[in-house]
Amino acid sequence: MSKILKKGNEAIAIAAVMGGCEAFFGYPITPQNEIPEYLSHYMAEKGRVFVQAESEIAAINMVYGAAAAGARAMTSSSSPGIALKQEGITYIAGAELPCVIVNVMRGGPGLGGIQPSQADYKQITRGGGNGDYQVISYGPENLQETVDIIRESFDIADEYRNPVMIAVDGLIGQMMESVTFDHEVPHRGPFPKDYATTGSKNGKHFITSLDLDPKKLEEHNQKLHEKYQRIVEKEQRYELVSMEEAEVVIVAYGTMARICRSAIQILKKEGIHVGLLRPITLWPFPEKAFHQVPSSAKAYLVCELSMGQMIDDVKIANNGHLPVHFFGRSGGMIPDPEEIVEAIREVLK
Repeated sequence: MSKILKKGNEAIAIAAVMGGCEAFFGYPITPQNEIPEYLSHYMAEKGRVFVQAESEIAAINMVYGAAAAGARAMTSSSSPGIALKQEGITYIAGAELPCVIVNVMRGGPGLGGIQPSQADYKQITRGGGNGDYQVISYGPENLQETVDIIRESFDIADEYRNPVMIAVDGLIGQMMESVTFDHEVPHRGPFPKDYATTGSKNGKHFITSLDLDPKKLEEHNQKLHEKYQRIVEKEQRYELVSMEEAEVVIVAYGTMARICRSAIQILKKEGIHVGLLRPITLWPFPEKAFHQVPSSAKAYLVCELSMGQMIDDVKIANNGHLPVHFFGRSGGMIPDPEEIVEAIREVLK
């Protein structure tokens, strides 16, 4: 396999094309601007659709329309732009349409800043729009994992007829890292597009998320809930690192997990055993991983580039078994491994 050096956002764009993206709709916002920039060239070369919309709201509604027509549709943005797309995302989820959404997260709240952050966790995992719905969400740790998940995500969206979000922070989007594109990734399908407006022989397919009959709407919500339960059972992804004899287990994802790996190695040299539980799916949250934590563990330390948005999920998965502590930086600040080392020392006191 040949490796090439690529900037994160460019690699994301290439992965989307390789994943079968047929239509991209976006709007510029830092730090994800290179994704639409590169796709404006790549999509044209492949004879596919690229539109720079007049706003984030317009972009997500174009995704809605393209997905309804049976196309593999995608959008990308950064935190406040994703917030603007939430109404469209809940419409797409309600209409049971597949699409892929990339969020290159930046600091908030509000417009915040353009530096890396993980402060969109609750928006991503709780559904930032109205109603009972979920978005399948991934928080990859490095650029290769990001590329592989994006290539697979179009199949996953098709399988469940549901939006899939890949959430990376601005560091992954802006850094350069060696990646390979010439290896196989898991493939699913093909899945029929008989729900789409173009899939009807008589041309009478009507796609909407509106239902004014409360009984029918409840039945639809129950159907969605059953689908989400299947996703929870089948799609949890995680990685367990250095769990042997671990006294403290760090729970971290994305860029923060990379920093935590360095902290683990520093402490290992001192004879202190620390493990890492790394969620790869943010929703469904990998509760199954917590059943594999060794009996040597005395506590969890949740580490995030936020003020602690993942803590609730860790506490639910932990179910009161061990104390749960927190270390985080926010607003775009990136900690040194030594800061995490000191936080672990405090936990062990």
